[in-house]
Amino acid sequence: MTPYARRGVHGQTVEALARRVLSGQIPEGATLDMAALQTELDVSLTALRESLKVLAAKGMVDARQKRGTFVRPRSDWNLLDADVLRWQFAESSGTGVDPALLRNLGEVRGIIEPAAVRLAAQRRTGTDLEALEAALTAIGQEAGANHAVQADLAFHRALLAATHNELLERMEMVIESGLALRDQLVHSAPHSEDPVPSHRAVLDAVRDRDPDAAERAMRALLDQATRDLDKISSSDAPEGADGSTEQKDGQAQ
Repeated sequence: MTPYARRGVHGQTVEALARRVLSGQIPEGATLDMAALQTELDVSLTALRESLKVLAAKGMVDARQKRGTFVRPRSDWNLLDADVLRWQFAESSGTGVDPALLRNLGEVRGIIEPAAVRLAAQRRTGTDLEALEAALTAIGQEAGANHAVQADLAFHRALLAATHNELLERMEMVIESGLALRDQLVHSAPHSEDPVPSHRAVLDAVRDRDPDAAERAMRALLDQATRDLDKISSSDAPEGADGSTEQKDGQAQ
Protein backbone atom coordinates (compact mmCIF):
# COMPACT_ATOMS: atom_id res chain seq x y z
CA MET A 1 0.00 0.00 0.00
CA THR A 2 1.17 3.52 -0.75
CA PRO A 3 1.21 6.20 1.95
CA TYR A 4 -1.80 8.16 0.73
CA ALA A 5 -3.81 5.02 0.04
CA ARG A 6 -3.55 4.19 3.75
CA ARG A 7 -5.40 7.37 4.64
CA GLY A 8 -8.90 6.15 3.84
CA VAL A 9 -11.15 7.66 1.20
CA HIS A 10 -9.22 10.92 1.07
CA GLY A 11 -5.90 9.20 0.43
CA GLN A 12 -7.33 6.80 -2.13
CA THR A 13 -8.90 9.71 -3.99
CA VAL A 14 -5.61 11.60 -4.06
CA GLU A 15 -3.86 8.52 -5.48
CA ALA A 16 -6.56 7.94 -8.11
CA LEU A 17 -6.46 11.56 -9.30
CA ALA A 18 -2.66 11.61 -9.37
CA ARG A 19 -2.56 8.45 -11.47
CA ARG A 20 -4.99 9.92 -13.98
CA VAL A 21 -2.97 13.08 -14.35
CA LEU A 22 0.41 11.32 -14.56
CA SER A 23 -0.84 8.80 -17.11
CA GLY A 24 -2.27 11.55 -19.29
CA GLN A 25 -5.79 10.23 -18.85
CA ILE A 26 -6.51 13.76 -17.68
CA PRO A 27 -4.08 15.69 -19.91
CA GLU A 28 -2.30 18.97 -19.28
CA GLY A 29 -4.64 21.91 -19.69
CA ALA A 30 -7.78 19.80 -19.33
CA THR A 31 -10.56 21.11 -17.10
CA LEU A 32 -11.75 18.51 -14.63
CA ASP A 33 -15.37 17.41 -14.78
CA MET A 34 -16.07 17.52 -11.07
CA ALA A 35 -19.50 15.88 -11.28
CA ALA A 36 -18.18 13.00 -13.39
CA LEU A 37 -15.19 12.45 -11.11
CA GLN A 38 -17.40 12.52 -8.05
CA THR A 39 -19.55 9.78 -9.58
CA GLU A 40 -16.65 7.68 -10.89
CA LEU A 41 -14.69 7.82 -7.64
CA ASP A 42 -17.81 7.53 -5.50
CA VAL A 43 -16.81 10.34 -3.16
CA SER A 44 -18.45 13.47 -1.85
CA LEU A 45 -17.75 16.81 -3.48
CA THR A 46 -16.03 17.89 -0.27
CA ALA A 47 -13.70 14.86 -0.33
CA LEU A 48 -12.94 15.48 -4.01
CA ARG A 49 -12.09 19.13 -3.41
CA GLU A 50 -9.89 18.28 -0.43
CA SER A 51 -8.01 15.74 -2.52
CA LEU A 52 -7.49 18.25 -5.31
CA LYS A 53 -5.99 20.64 -2.77
CA VAL A 54 -3.19 18.10 -2.27
CA LEU A 55 -2.44 18.05 -5.99
CA ALA A 56 -2.70 21.84 -6.14
CA ALA A 57 -0.06 22.12 -3.42
CA LYS A 58 2.22 20.00 -5.60
CA GLY A 59 1.67 22.25 -8.63
CA MET A 60 -0.29 19.65 -10.59
CA VAL A 61 -3.70 21.35 -10.72
CA ASP A 62 -5.11 24.81 -10.21
CA ALA A 63 -8.52 26.46 -10.09
CA ARG A 64 -9.75 29.66 -11.68
CA GLN A 65 -13.09 31.41 -11.72
CA LYS A 66 -15.09 30.72 -14.88
CA ARG A 67 -12.60 27.99 -15.88
CA GLY A 68 -12.82 25.61 -12.96
CA THR A 69 -10.12 23.19 -11.85
CA PHE A 70 -7.59 22.25 -14.54
CA VAL A 71 -4.32 20.35 -14.94
CA ARG A 72 -1.30 22.62 -14.99
CA PRO A 73 1.60 22.12 -17.45
CA ARG A 74 4.12 19.51 -16.35
CA SER A 75 6.73 22.27 -16.14
CA ASP A 76 4.79 23.65 -13.16
CA TRP A 77 4.69 20.35 -11.24
CA ASN A 78 6.89 19.94 -8.19
CA LEU A 79 8.76 16.97 -9.62
CA LEU A 80 11.05 16.75 -6.58
CA ASP A 81 8.14 16.29 -4.21
CA ALA A 82 8.39 12.86 -2.59
CA ASP A 83 4.81 11.92 -3.48
CA VAL A 84 5.09 13.12 -7.08
CA LEU A 85 8.29 11.12 -7.51
CA ARG A 86 6.70 8.02 -6.02
CA TRP A 87 3.60 8.42 -8.19
CA GLN A 88 5.71 8.75 -11.33
CA PHE A 89 7.63 5.56 -10.67
CA ALA A 90 4.52 3.71 -9.53
CA GLU A 91 2.87 4.71 -12.79
CA SER A 92 5.90 3.48 -14.74
CA SER A 93 5.92 0.13 -12.96
CA GLY A 94 2.26 -0.37 -13.81
CA THR A 95 2.33 0.66 -17.46
CA GLY A 96 5.85 -0.21 -18.55
CA VAL A 97 9.04 1.50 -17.40
CA ASP A 98 9.68 4.93 -18.88
CA PRO A 99 13.31 4.84 -20.11
CA ALA A 100 13.58 8.64 -19.87
CA LEU A 101 12.57 8.51 -16.22
CA LEU A 102 15.24 5.94 -15.38
CA ARG A 103 17.80 7.85 -17.46
CA ASN A 104 17.02 11.03 -15.56
CA LEU A 105 17.42 9.15 -12.29
CA GLY A 106 20.78 7.80 -13.43
CA GLU A 107 22.00 11.28 -14.29
CA VAL A 108 20.85 12.67 -10.94
CA ARG A 109 22.56 9.84 -9.07
CA GLY A 110 25.72 10.44 -11.11
CA ILE A 111 25.78 14.03 -9.87
CA ILE A 112 24.73 13.52 -6.26
CA GLU A 113 26.20 10.24 -5.05
CA PRO A 114 29.87 10.58 -6.08
CA ALA A 115 29.98 14.00 -4.39
CA ALA A 116 28.08 12.74 -1.36
CA VAL A 117 30.34 9.76 -0.85
CA ARG A 118 33.38 12.07 -0.74
CA LEU A 119 31.80 13.86 2.22
CA ALA A 120 30.85 10.54 3.78
CA ALA A 121 34.49 9.42 3.62
CA GLN A 122 35.55 12.59 5.44
CA ARG A 123 32.76 12.75 8.03
CA ARG A 124 31.60 9.19 8.71
CA THR A 125 31.33 8.02 12.29
CA GLY A 126 31.51 4.57 13.78
CA THR A 127 27.72 4.47 13.85
CA ASP A 128 27.61 5.29 10.14
CA LEU A 129 29.99 2.42 9.38
CA GLU A 130 27.85 0.04 11.40
CA ALA A 131 24.76 1.03 9.40
CA LEU A 132 26.61 0.61 6.11
CA GLU A 133 28.04 -2.77 7.15
CA ALA A 134 24.61 -4.01 8.22
CA ALA A 135 23.09 -2.93 4.91
CA LEU A 136 25.90 -4.58 2.94
CA THR A 137 25.42 -7.82 4.87
CA ALA A 138 21.74 -7.71 3.97
CA ILE A 139 22.58 -7.10 0.30
CA GLY A 140 24.64 -10.29 0.30
CA GLN A 141 21.81 -12.44 1.60
CA GLU A 142 19.82 -14.54 -0.86
CA ALA A 143 16.32 -13.62 0.29
CA GLY A 144 14.50 -12.59 -2.86
CA ALA A 145 14.10 -9.42 -4.92
CA ASN A 146 12.12 -7.44 -2.34
CA HIS A 147 14.77 -8.04 0.32
CA ALA A 148 17.51 -7.02 -2.10
CA VAL A 149 15.68 -3.80 -2.94
CA GLN A 150 15.26 -2.82 0.71
CA ALA A 151 18.87 -3.68 1.53
CA ASP A 152 20.20 -1.58 -1.35
CA LEU A 153 18.00 1.35 -0.35
CA ALA A 154 19.29 1.07 3.23
CA PHE A 155 22.90 1.19 1.99
CA HIS A 156 22.42 4.32 -0.11
CA ARG A 157 20.35 5.96 2.63
CA ALA A 158 23.16 5.27 5.10
CA LEU A 159 25.70 6.82 2.73
CA LEU A 160 23.69 10.03 2.49
CA ALA A 161 23.29 10.06 6.28
CA ALA A 162 27.07 9.69 6.64
CA THR A 163 27.57 13.06 4.94
CA HIS A 164 25.99 14.71 7.99
CA ASN A 165 24.51 17.29 5.64
CA GLU A 166 20.78 17.66 6.24
CA LEU A 167 20.04 18.80 2.69
CA LEU A 168 21.94 15.90 1.14
CA GLU A 169 20.15 13.50 3.46
CA ARG A 170 16.86 14.81 2.08
CA MET A 171 17.99 13.84 -1.41
CA GLU A 172 17.05 10.29 -0.48
CA MET A 173 13.50 11.14 -1.55
CA VAL A 174 14.79 11.88 -5.06
CA ILE A 175 16.84 8.71 -5.25
CA GLU A 176 14.74 6.17 -3.37
CA SER A 177 11.58 5.95 -5.50
CA GLY A 178 13.47 5.41 -8.72
CA LEU A 179 16.16 3.26 -7.16
CA ALA A 180 13.47 0.95 -5.79
CA LEU A 181 11.98 0.48 -9.26
CA ARG A 182 15.39 0.04 -10.84
CA ASP A 183 16.38 -2.52 -8.20
CA GLN A 184 13.12 -4.40 -8.59
CA LEU A 185 13.79 -4.75 -12.32
CA VAL A 186 17.42 -5.77 -11.90
CA HIS A 187 17.05 -8.15 -8.97
CA SER A 188 14.08 -9.86 -10.59
CA ALA A 189 16.07 -10.52 -13.76
CA PRO A 190 18.48 -13.43 -14.20
CA HIS A 191 22.23 -12.98 -14.62
CA SER A 192 22.57 -9.51 -13.07
CA GLU A 193 26.01 -8.77 -11.68
CA ASP A 194 26.76 -9.51 -8.03
CA PRO A 195 26.18 -6.17 -6.24
CA VAL A 196 28.28 -6.97 -3.17
CA PRO A 197 31.82 -6.25 -4.52
CA SER A 198 30.92 -2.80 -5.86
CA HIS A 199 29.18 -1.83 -2.63
CA ARG A 200 32.04 -3.30 -0.57
CA ALA A 201 34.53 -1.12 -2.47
CA VAL A 202 32.52 1.99 -1.58
CA LEU A 203 32.30 1.01 2.08
CA ASP A 204 36.01 0.18 2.31
CA ALA A 205 36.95 3.60 0.89
CA VAL A 206 34.58 5.37 3.28
CA ARG A 207 36.03 3.40 6.20
CA ASP A 208 39.57 4.34 5.08
CA ARG A 209 38.58 8.02 4.91
CA ASP A 210 39.73 8.14 1.28
CA PRO A 211 37.44 10.53 -0.65
CA ASP A 212 39.11 9.93 -4.04
CA ALA A 213 38.81 6.16 -3.76
CA ALA A 214 35.25 6.51 -2.50
CA GLU A 215 34.27 8.60 -5.50
CA ARG A 216 35.91 6.15 -7.92
CA ALA A 217 34.16 3.22 -6.25
CA MET A 218 30.79 4.98 -6.41
CA ARG A 219 31.23 5.79 -10.09
CA ALA A 220 32.09 2.14 -10.74
CA LEU A 221 28.97 1.10 -8.81
CA LEU A 222 26.81 3.44 -10.91
CA ASP A 223 28.43 2.10 -14.10
CA GLN A 224 27.45 -1.39 -13.00
CA ALA A 225 23.88 -0.20 -12.39
CA THR A 226 23.78 1.13 -15.95
CA ARG A 227 25.09 -2.15 -17.35
CA ASP A 228 22.46 -4.12 -15.47
CA LEU A 229 19.68 -1.95 -16.89
CA ASP A 230 21.17 -2.15 -20.39
CA LYS A 231 21.07 -5.95 -20.18
CA ILE A 232 17.40 -5.85 -19.26
CA SER A 233 16.63 -3.39 -22.06
CA SER A 234 18.46 -5.60 -24.56
CA SER A 235 16.65 -8.74 -23.44
CA ASP A 236 13.27 -6.97 -23.73
CA ALA A 237 13.95 -5.61 -27.23
CA PRO A 238 12.31 -7.47 -30.18
CA GLU A 239 14.42 -9.77 -32.31
CA GLY A 240 14.91 -9.25 -36.02
CA ALA A 241 14.53 -11.91 -38.66
CA ASP A 242 18.21 -12.82 -38.29
CA GLY A 243 17.84 -13.20 -34.51
CA SER A 244 19.61 -9.93 -33.70
CA THR A 245 18.22 -7.55 -31.10
CA GLU A 246 16.59 -4.54 -32.67
CA GLN A 247 16.27 -1.01 -31.42
CA LYS A 248 13.02 0.90 -31.88
CA ASP A 249 14.52 2.64 -34.89
CA GLY A 250 15.16 -0.74 -36.50
CA GLN A 251 18.92 -0.79 -36.14
CA ALA A 252 20.56 -3.87 -34.61
CA GLN A 253 22.24 -3.47 -31.26
